Amino acid sequence: MTLLPWPELLGVALTVLLAYSVFGLTGFGANVVALPLLAHVLPLKFAVPMLLVLDLFTASTLGLKNRKRIQWHEMQRLLPWLLLGMLIGVTLLSKAPESVLLGCLGTFVLAYAGWSLLSKGPPRPTSTRWALPAGLVGGTFTALFGTGGPVYTLYLARRLADVADLRATMGGIVFGSALVRLVLFTAGGFYSQAGLLTLAAVLVPCAFAGYLIGSRMHTRLSPQRLVQAVWLLLVVSGSSLLLRSWRGG
Repeated sequence: MTLLPWPELLGVALTVLLAYSVFGLTGFGANVVALPLLAHVLPLKFAVPMLLVLDLFTASTLGLKNRKRIQWHEMQRLLPWLLLGMLIGVTLLSKAPESVLLGCLGTFVLAYAGWSLLSKGPPRPTSTRWALPAGLVGGTFTALFGTGGPVYTLYLARRLADVADLRATMGGIVFGSALVRLVLFTAGGFYSQAGLLTLAAVLVPCAFAGYLIGSRMHTRLSPQRLVQAVWLLLVVSGSSLLLRSWRGG
Protein backbone atom coordinates (compact mmCIF):
# COMPACT_ATOMS: atom_id res chain seq x y z
CA MET A 1 0.00 0.00 0.00
CA THR A 2 1.38 3.40 -1.01
CA LEU A 3 0.83 6.59 0.98
CA LEU A 4 -2.86 7.56 0.93
CA PRO A 5 -4.40 10.34 -1.22
CA TRP A 6 -4.50 13.69 0.58
CA PRO A 7 -8.21 13.63 1.61
CA GLU A 8 -7.90 10.16 3.13
CA LEU A 9 -4.53 11.00 4.69
CA LEU A 10 -6.05 14.07 6.35
CA GLY A 11 -8.90 11.97 7.72
CA VAL A 12 -6.47 9.39 9.09
CA ALA A 13 -4.33 12.13 10.68
CA LEU A 14 -7.37 13.74 12.37
CA THR A 15 -8.49 10.32 13.61
CA VAL A 16 -5.07 9.70 15.17
CA LEU A 17 -5.10 13.18 16.73
CA LEU A 18 -8.50 12.52 18.33
CA ALA A 19 -7.57 9.02 19.47
CA TYR A 20 -4.36 10.03 21.19
CA SER A 21 -6.06 13.03 22.78
CA VAL A 22 -8.32 10.48 24.48
CA PHE A 23 -5.21 8.50 25.43
CA GLY A 24 -3.59 11.57 26.99
CA LEU A 25 -6.83 12.34 28.82
CA THR A 26 -7.59 8.89 30.22
CA GLY A 27 -4.38 6.84 29.95
CA PHE A 28 -5.94 4.37 27.49
CA GLY A 29 -8.36 4.26 24.58
CA ALA A 30 -6.24 5.29 21.58
CA ASN A 31 -6.89 2.14 19.57
CA VAL A 32 -10.50 1.80 20.72
CA VAL A 33 -11.14 5.23 19.18
CA ALA A 34 -8.81 5.05 16.19
CA LEU A 35 -9.27 1.54 14.83
CA PRO A 36 -13.05 1.50 14.18
CA LEU A 37 -12.63 4.74 12.18
CA LEU A 38 -9.44 3.70 10.38
CA ALA A 39 -11.01 0.35 9.43
CA HIS A 40 -13.16 2.23 6.91
CA VAL A 41 -10.00 3.34 5.08
CA LEU A 42 -7.32 0.73 5.85
CA PRO A 43 -7.35 -3.09 6.12
CA LEU A 44 -7.24 -4.22 9.75
CA LYS A 45 -4.10 -6.26 9.16
CA PHE A 46 -2.44 -3.02 8.04
CA ALA A 47 -3.96 -0.61 10.58
CA VAL A 48 -3.33 -2.71 13.71
CA PRO A 49 0.49 -3.02 13.36
CA MET A 50 0.68 0.61 12.17
CA LEU A 51 -1.05 1.84 15.34
CA LEU A 52 1.36 -0.28 17.38
CA VAL A 53 4.24 1.93 16.18
CA LEU A 54 2.37 4.97 17.52
CA ASP A 55 1.61 3.15 20.79
CA LEU A 56 5.31 2.55 21.36
CA PHE A 57 6.06 6.26 21.17
CA THR A 58 3.16 7.56 23.24
CA ALA A 59 2.91 4.77 25.83
CA SER A 60 6.61 5.11 26.62
CA THR A 61 5.99 8.79 27.37
CA LEU A 62 3.15 8.03 29.79
CA GLY A 63 4.38 4.78 31.31
CA LEU A 64 8.06 5.63 31.78
CA LYS A 65 7.44 9.20 32.90
CA ASN A 66 5.35 7.97 35.84
CA ARG A 67 7.10 4.64 36.40
CA LYS A 68 7.48 5.22 40.15
CA ARG A 69 3.68 5.07 40.46
CA ILE A 70 3.37 1.75 38.60
CA GLN A 71 1.87 -0.94 40.85
CA TRP A 72 4.05 -3.87 39.83
CA HIS A 73 2.20 -6.45 41.94
CA GLU A 74 -0.98 -5.86 39.96
CA MET A 75 0.90 -6.11 36.65
CA GLN A 76 2.46 -9.42 37.74
CA ARG A 77 -0.97 -10.93 38.38
CA LEU A 78 -2.11 -10.05 34.86
CA LEU A 79 1.10 -10.94 33.01
CA PRO A 80 0.85 -14.74 32.42
CA TRP A 81 -2.77 -14.56 31.26
CA LEU A 82 -2.07 -11.46 29.18
CA LEU A 83 0.74 -13.24 27.31
CA LEU A 84 -1.43 -16.30 26.66
CA GLY A 85 -4.23 -14.07 25.36
CA MET A 86 -1.80 -12.24 23.06
CA LEU A 87 -0.68 -15.52 21.47
CA ILE A 88 -4.33 -16.35 20.79
CA GLY A 89 -5.00 -12.87 19.41
CA VAL A 90 -2.06 -12.69 16.99
CA THR A 91 -2.98 -16.13 15.63
CA LEU A 92 -6.53 -14.96 14.95
CA LEU A 93 -5.31 -11.72 13.36
CA SER A 94 -3.06 -13.58 10.91
CA LYS A 95 -5.58 -16.27 9.94
CA ALA A 96 -9.14 -14.91 10.33
CA PRO A 97 -10.95 -13.34 7.32
CA GLU A 98 -11.31 -9.54 7.29
CA SER A 99 -15.11 -9.75 7.56
CA VAL A 100 -14.87 -11.83 10.74
CA LEU A 101 -12.34 -9.41 12.24
CA LEU A 102 -14.57 -6.43 11.39
CA GLY A 103 -17.51 -8.14 13.09
CA CYS A 104 -15.45 -8.87 16.23
CA LEU A 105 -14.17 -5.29 16.37
CA GLY A 106 -17.62 -3.79 15.83
CA THR A 107 -19.12 -6.01 18.56
CA PHE A 108 -16.34 -5.11 21.00
CA VAL A 109 -16.62 -1.38 20.33
CA LEU A 110 -20.42 -1.37 20.64
CA ALA A 111 -20.33 -3.39 23.87
CA TYR A 112 -17.70 -1.19 25.48
CA ALA A 113 -19.20 2.10 24.29
CA GLY A 114 -22.64 1.03 25.50
CA TRP A 115 -21.32 -0.03 28.88
CA SER A 116 -19.38 3.23 29.25
CA LEU A 117 -22.43 5.35 28.45
CA LEU A 118 -24.74 3.44 30.82
CA SER A 119 -22.45 2.76 33.78
CA LYS A 120 -22.86 5.03 36.79
CA GLY A 121 -21.14 5.46 40.13
CA PRO A 122 -17.59 4.66 41.27
CA PRO A 123 -16.19 1.17 40.60
CA ARG A 124 -16.44 -1.32 43.45
CA PRO A 125 -13.36 -3.22 44.69
CA THR A 126 -12.96 -6.70 43.22
CA SER A 127 -11.04 -9.91 43.91
CA THR A 128 -7.63 -10.75 42.41
CA ARG A 129 -9.29 -13.84 40.89
CA TRP A 130 -10.52 -11.56 38.11
CA ALA A 131 -6.92 -11.13 36.95
CA LEU A 132 -7.23 -14.36 34.91
CA PRO A 133 -10.20 -13.38 32.70
CA ALA A 134 -9.05 -9.74 32.54
CA GLY A 135 -5.57 -10.76 31.40
CA LEU A 136 -6.78 -13.43 28.97
CA VAL A 137 -9.52 -11.36 27.32
CA GLY A 138 -7.46 -8.17 27.42
CA GLY A 139 -4.42 -9.91 25.93
CA THR A 140 -6.48 -11.40 23.11
CA PHE A 141 -7.99 -8.04 22.14
CA THR A 142 -4.62 -6.31 22.61
CA ALA A 143 -3.04 -8.53 19.96
CA LEU A 144 -6.11 -8.51 17.71
CA PHE A 145 -6.89 -4.81 17.70
CA GLY A 146 -4.75 -3.10 20.36
CA THR A 147 -7.99 -2.56 22.32
CA GLY A 148 -7.21 -4.47 25.52
CA GLY A 149 -6.78 -1.28 27.55
CA PRO A 150 -10.47 -0.94 28.51
CA VAL A 151 -10.50 -4.55 29.77
CA TYR A 152 -7.45 -3.99 31.98
CA THR A 153 -8.95 -0.72 33.20
CA LEU A 154 -12.22 -2.38 34.20
CA TYR A 155 -10.18 -4.66 36.46
CA LEU A 156 -7.50 -2.25 37.71
CA ALA A 157 -9.97 0.55 38.49
CA ARG A 158 -11.44 -1.85 41.03
CA ARG A 159 -8.02 -2.65 42.46
CA LEU A 160 -6.33 0.78 42.53
CA ALA A 161 -8.09 3.68 44.23
CA ASP A 162 -5.48 6.29 43.30
CA VAL A 163 -6.03 7.71 39.80
CA ALA A 164 -2.31 8.50 39.34
CA ASP A 165 -1.40 4.90 40.20
CA LEU A 166 -4.04 3.64 37.77
CA ARG A 167 -2.82 5.86 34.91
CA ALA A 168 0.83 4.91 35.48
CA THR A 169 0.07 1.18 35.76
CA MET A 170 -2.05 1.29 32.61
CA GLY A 171 0.77 3.11 30.82
CA GLY A 172 3.22 0.40 31.91
CA ILE A 173 0.91 -2.37 30.70
CA VAL A 174 0.30 -0.65 27.35
CA PHE A 175 4.03 -0.12 26.82
CA GLY A 176 5.05 -3.63 27.90
CA SER A 177 2.36 -5.32 25.81
CA ALA A 178 3.33 -3.12 22.84
CA LEU A 179 6.89 -4.48 23.00
CA VAL A 180 5.58 -8.06 23.00
CA ARG A 181 3.25 -7.28 20.10
CA LEU A 182 6.16 -5.75 18.17
CA VAL A 183 8.05 -9.05 18.42
CA LEU A 184 4.98 -11.10 17.44
CA PHE A 185 4.02 -8.84 14.52
CA THR A 186 7.58 -8.68 13.21
CA ALA A 187 7.86 -12.47 13.35
CA GLY A 188 4.50 -12.74 11.60
CA GLY A 189 5.65 -10.52 8.71
CA PHE A 190 3.13 -7.73 9.29
CA TYR A 191 5.79 -5.02 8.91
CA SER A 192 6.75 -6.18 5.44
CA GLN A 193 3.57 -4.55 4.08
CA ALA A 194 4.43 -1.75 1.65
CA GLY A 195 3.96 1.76 3.01
CA LEU A 196 3.12 0.74 6.57
CA LEU A 197 6.19 2.16 8.31
CA THR A 198 6.15 5.26 6.10
CA LEU A 199 2.56 6.06 7.05
CA ALA A 200 3.31 5.39 10.72
CA ALA A 201 6.24 7.84 10.59
CA VAL A 202 3.99 10.50 9.05
CA LEU A 203 1.41 10.01 11.82
CA VAL A 204 3.80 10.04 14.82
CA PRO A 205 3.60 13.88 15.17
CA CYS A 206 -0.21 13.66 15.18
CA ALA A 207 -0.09 11.06 17.95
CA PHE A 208 2.28 13.19 20.05
CA ALA A 209 0.18 16.32 19.49
CA GLY A 210 -2.97 14.46 20.52
CA TYR A 211 -1.27 13.09 23.62
CA LEU A 212 -0.13 16.59 24.66
CA ILE A 213 -3.61 18.03 24.08
CA GLY A 214 -5.23 15.26 26.13
CA SER A 215 -2.69 15.64 28.94
CA ARG A 216 -3.45 19.36 29.23
CA MET A 217 -7.18 18.69 29.21
CA HIS A 218 -6.70 16.09 31.96
CA THR A 219 -5.48 18.77 34.37
CA ARG A 220 -8.03 21.44 33.38
CA LEU A 221 -11.40 19.77 32.96
CA SER A 222 -13.46 16.72 33.80
CA PRO A 223 -13.11 14.14 31.03
CA GLN A 224 -16.65 12.78 31.45
CA ARG A 225 -18.42 14.90 28.81
CA LEU A 226 -15.74 14.47 26.17
CA VAL A 227 -15.48 10.73 26.74
CA GLN A 228 -19.27 10.37 26.47
CA ALA A 229 -19.16 12.17 23.12
CA VAL A 230 -16.41 9.82 21.95
CA TRP A 231 -18.45 6.76 22.98
CA LEU A 232 -21.42 8.04 21.00
CA LEU A 233 -19.14 8.37 17.98
CA LEU A 234 -17.98 4.80 18.54
CA VAL A 235 -21.55 3.49 18.69
CA VAL A 236 -22.05 4.81 15.14
CA SER A 237 -18.67 3.55 13.96
CA GLY A 238 -19.07 0.12 15.58
CA SER A 239 -22.52 -0.28 14.05
CA SER A 240 -21.15 0.51 10.59
CA LEU A 241 -18.40 -2.09 11.05
CA LEU A 242 -20.97 -4.73 11.94
CA LEU A 243 -22.95 -3.81 8.83
CA ARG A 244 -19.81 -4.18 6.70
CA SER A 245 -19.04 -7.56 8.24
CA TRP A 246 -22.55 -8.83 7.49
CA ARG A 247 -22.06 -7.73 3.87
CA GLY A 248 -18.79 -9.64 3.67
CA GLY A 249 -16.20 -6.89 4.40
